[in-house]
Amino acid sequence: MDNMLRKVSNMVLGKNYEGKTTVKGKVVLMKKNVLDFNDLGASVLDRAHELLGQHVSIQFISATHADRTSSEKASRGMLGKPAIMEDWISTITPLTVGESTYEVIFDWDEEIELPGAFLVKNLHHSEFYLMTLTLENVPGHGKVHFVCNSWVYPAKYYTKDRIFFANKAYLPGETPTLLRPYREEELAILRGNGTGILEEWDRVYDYALYNDLGNPDDEENVRPVIGGSSEYPYPRRGRTGRPPTEKDPKTESRLSLIESLQMYVPRDERFGHLKRSDFLAYGLEAILKFLLPEFEALTDDTLDEFDTFKDVMKLYNGGIKLPEGRLLDRIQENIPLQVFKELFRSDGEGLAKYSTPEVIKAGISAWSTDEEFAREMLAGVNPVSIKLLKEFPPTSKLDAQLYGNQNSSIRSHHIEEHLAGLEVNEMLKANRLFILDHHDPLMPYVKRINATSVKIYATRTLLLLQKDGTLKPIAIELSLPHPDNEKLGAISKVCMPAKQGVESTLWQLAKAYVTVNDSGVHQLISHWLNTHAVIEPFVIATNRQLSVLHPINKLLHPHFRDTMNINSTARNILINSGGILERTFFPGKYSIEMSSKIYKDWEFPNQALPMDLVLRGMAVEESNSRHGLRLLIEDYPYGVDGLEIWSAIKTWVDDYCKFYYKNDDMVQNDTELQSWWKEVREEGHGDLKDKPWWPKLSSVQDVIDNCTIIIWVSSALHAAVNFGQYPYGGYPPNRPTLSRRLLPEPETPEYDELKEDPEKAFLKTVTPQLQSLLSVTLIEILSRHTSDEIYLGQRECPEWTMDAEPLKAFEKFGKKLKEIEERIVNLNKDERLKNRYGPVEIPYTLLYPSSEEGLTGRGIPNSVSI
Repeated sequence: MDNMLRKVSNMVLGKNYEGKTTVKGKVVLMKKNVLDFNDLGASVLDRAHELLGQHVSIQFISATHADRTSSEKASRGMLGKPAIMEDWISTITPLTVGESTYEVIFDWDEEIELPGAFLVKNLHHSEFYLMTLTLENVPGHGKVHFVCNSWVYPAKYYTKDRIFFANKAYLPGETPTLLRPYREEELAILRGNGTGILEEWDRVYDYALYNDLGNPDDEENVRPVIGGSSEYPYPRRGRTGRPPTEKDPKTESRLSLIESLQMYVPRDERFGHLKRSDFLAYGLEAILKFLLPEFEALTDDTLDEFDTFKDVMKLYNGGIKLPEGRLLDRIQENIPLQVFKELFRSDGEGLAKYSTPEVIKAGISAWSTDEEFAREMLAGVNPVSIKLLKEFPPTSKLDAQLYGNQNSSIRSHHIEEHLAGLEVNEMLKANRLFILDHHDPLMPYVKRINATSVKIYATRTLLLLQKDGTLKPIAIELSLPHPDNEKLGAISKVCMPAKQGVESTLWQLAKAYVTVNDSGVHQLISHWLNTHAVIEPFVIATNRQLSVLHPINKLLHPHFRDTMNINSTARNILINSGGILERTFFPGKYSIEMSSKIYKDWEFPNQALPMDLVLRGMAVEESNSRHGLRLLIEDYPYGVDGLEIWSAIKTWVDDYCKFYYKNDDMVQNDTELQSWWKEVREEGHGDLKDKPWWPKLSSVQDVIDNCTIIIWVSSALHAAVNFGQYPYGGYPPNRPTLSRRLLPEPETPEYDELKEDPEKAFLKTVTPQLQSLLSVTLIEILSRHTSDEIYLGQRECPEWTMDAEPLKAFEKFGKKLKEIEERIVNLNKDERLKNRYGPVEIPYTLLYPSSEEGLTGRGIPNSVSI
């Protein structure tokens, strides 16, 4: 009865029946049993705790009145009376993902005046995901909103109650004095003490080396520690605190496949529900644990080969028959139903069937043309490697003492017939010669790779810019280390375009060797290293050094969503020894070691798109051109659309940062900001900490420039190199990931086969069927968007800040992105721009900002989340 009277009184008067002022609050959360399909009993136990008087309570902290009972030197905001979250038992949670809303009524202490934060204590059995708390009628202030978006574990797991701050950004020096101790205390908790095994409820962000990829107890799976040395430099990853292996104290012990899915990352970085990334984890587990052994056990004599291109088409037209019985039974027993349905989309006949990739929808052979081969360097899945040719013949930067003469053997007579009567030097001056250079990074590894079942070349591909704006490949150089000694230099062969006979087949194989290299460089460097790996240190440093109250934390936080979790999954299943990348891409066990060598030359400022384009010779600075750059290939879809997105991001960041930083002194005096940037350099990217190229952080413009790069890499760059994987690589002949034999020599059985059956010879050279199935399954998972994706220009919560000007600037940013979408659509309709469509008739949409759910080939998510 008392409770009923209190509620009626509150509704009518805003006071309780004792005459005290009350304030209504609305809490929005998700219960664990809704978000975790493995713990359906959590809700029952939580209700039991409620009946025993163990509730969830909330206690406000004043931003304006000090706690007079505190004995600390630093003043703290006074605490209000705890209020219990009501109706936990009676609130019915839907079976699908949904929010639960709770009313909380506070007996308002007028001395609180303005709540700057609140403490929450969870005395239940289970954690829950706290989304928001909104106070509707705070006396003198009206509505006060708290955006939380964090897991709250039972109080027994914390040394201090969880704290959440009001949705207002403050620089450290501008923070209300009474909230500063809480701000500093929260950051200290997030940093941890650097020791011990981290548990799921820990909220610690810390650094570690990539020392968990190998297994010293298995000779085949020994891998070097990556990071922490001049030989193998690398960005840092999140620390887990797992104990070292017995044989090698420098190597962190690995978990079983099932356990690895729960490997520590801070809980707020983990995927909550069965969505994109959970599907990735479970889907890849299915591939490795259940599918692979069964496929390898099949006795079909032709399992290792696609005999014809028609065999490849069975992947999409009808499917490949899966063995019945034990395989499907084991998968159904061990994989959630949603994942099973997604892995085996079929007509119920037990067929492994894949969506038809865009690259073959317009025609079965358009992918094999020279025009498409070249166009994909500008508008395909790896448009960031092609460069302007600045000297002829191309030269090498490899150490001649170790590798001898590695300069190119391509000469004028190889290409002059394609130059329309002009000299090579004239073409160079006219900026009409380009190169896809996969020579220097690969040559040091060719001998070791070719000692395995994989056979590759280091390659250089020369291309001519034609008058219609398209590129034409005019020579491919295939190079091997000298068989007697690598110090004797390269042994090279130059292949030239041919339309007929055996020369035509040799040319197709030469292009395949180039594409194999490009596939590996794309996956390991353009995708993994240059987006996933390099961003993780920024995620860690931001959480350790920038308070959630800090405006730069609020700016960058959406662009870090799910990154640590997807990288953790990658270490367990993709880039580890024996993982999918080692099994399906040409570098094999040297994959991450090779990416480490390339990381030596990574420079943060060069990740800015305008700088990247200029350094690759794809653009020149020109003040009267759009965005201050003139593209040397006018129809360069990645460059054209990318500069639009880059400019929009930079304008948004400029508007945002200048609202909080009015002058350079404010940047220099921002202690959190300076600690953040110092830690990024000295810890997160510590192996490169002494490089002179690191930008300063002493001006407002420095903040704008650096944050723009971070957001670009996390969003648009990642989208450009990720979501086209299935549209282009879902058909294995177009993007083979490894090659198994070198060019056949005349008067050999392989050469005779090449003349008699070019199709079979091609398929015997590139990725075999089993690895193709693994690769296609992987990239189909990686290329999908889910319904809960948050795209550039969007926020998880519309009230992400209480500051009106940043909200207006963000709205302007969203409108600009919509204008860019319309511009891209119109460009794709322009038939004069042949590189935007190509022989395969795929419009360039990878930098189209928004997308629907599914395999769309477009959309820029805010973060590296897949």
